[in-house]
Order: sequence, then structure tokens, then C-alpha cells
Amino acid sequence: MHMTSATWRITPFAAACGLLLGATAVAQSDPEPISAEPLSLRHAFTDDVSMRITQDLDGLPQQVVEIDDASHIAVMKFTIQPGAVFPWHTHPGTVLISIMEGDFVFMFAEDCERREYSAGTALVDPGDTVHTAYNPSADGETVVVATLLGVPAEGGLTIPVDEAEGTRLDEQCNVDRDDIASAHSTH
Repeated sequence: MHMTSATWRITPFAAACGLLLGATAVAQSDPEPISAEPLSLRHAFTDDVSMRITQDLDGLPQQVVEIDDASHIAVMKFTIQPGAVFPWHTHPGTVLISIMEGDFVFMFAEDCERREYSAGTALVDPGDTVHTAYNPSADGETVVVATLLGVPAEGGLTIPVDEAEGTRLDEQCNVDRDDIASAHSTH
């Protein structure tokens, strides 16, 4: 089952960043399932910048990302409560994800493999790849910092799949959002 729009709140600050995810809690005793804090909005390098990233992951063909124009970057900090699951989505650029605190599970729709990461590790989302992620912990927050490279000068930084596709991917990849959330509920 997908999280409803009532579960995901968008603050004006997060909306201004083009995010379509839940954002910071506002004067509540319980924190939001996933909060987003922009550490930098869109910054631009003053010189021409291009890059190439190559990644070999078990279960997937080698991923090679050529970013001809990496001149725009954005940096976001996400705090993910125990059992909170991101909706299926993609990004318009490559994302370097650093796990600062806690544990993090990342899954590409392409292979449905649950890849586990812990504090002090990092991963690459090559961009234009549908994926989800969640905090598998029973009691600890997960904090990740996402550096988005080669993002467009304007527009959203997160592109969600539609609800029907999200439901199909949950079934295909055996993602039971209710089970993940209830297994970690503190209520």
C-alpha cells in the first residue's frame, strides 16, 4: 500500500526546492516520517565541469554515467524515521548519497535487490533510475546527505512514479510499506 498525501507533507521551503517528498516537521510531538532539509539550493560551478562515474553493483550491468554539464548541484539532508519508506521515484541527475547516521536500504526497480548501507558508507544513484529506499531500524533515525549532480537549473529534483506504477513496483519487488512501517512503529 502507498503512503497517502496526508502522510507526506510539503513545507513551502521544500516545495521551493522542487521536492515532492515530505519535509520538516512543524511544531509536532512526533517527527515526520521523512524530513528534507536543503543544505544548498542550486549552486553552479563557475567553470565548465563534466564528469564520468562508473559503478559495478551485483545483479546489475555496469553503470556508466557521463555528465557533460555537471555545472548545477544541490545538496539535501534527509532524516528518515524507523520504518519510513520513500515512494518510488527517480532524479534528473546523478545522486551521491552519504549515510551519516543509522542504516539505509536502497532498491532499484530494475532488479529489486535490497542493498544495505550503514553510517560511514556511500552509494551512487546514477539518475534516471526508478528506486525506493527506507530506514530498516526498529528504533534509530537514519540521516543521509544527497548531493545531486548535473541537475537542471530549474524544475523538480525528485520525480515520483504515478500511484499505479508505485503499487505495481511494490508488488514486483515485494515491498510491503505497511509491514515495514508497523514493524517499526513506536505507538
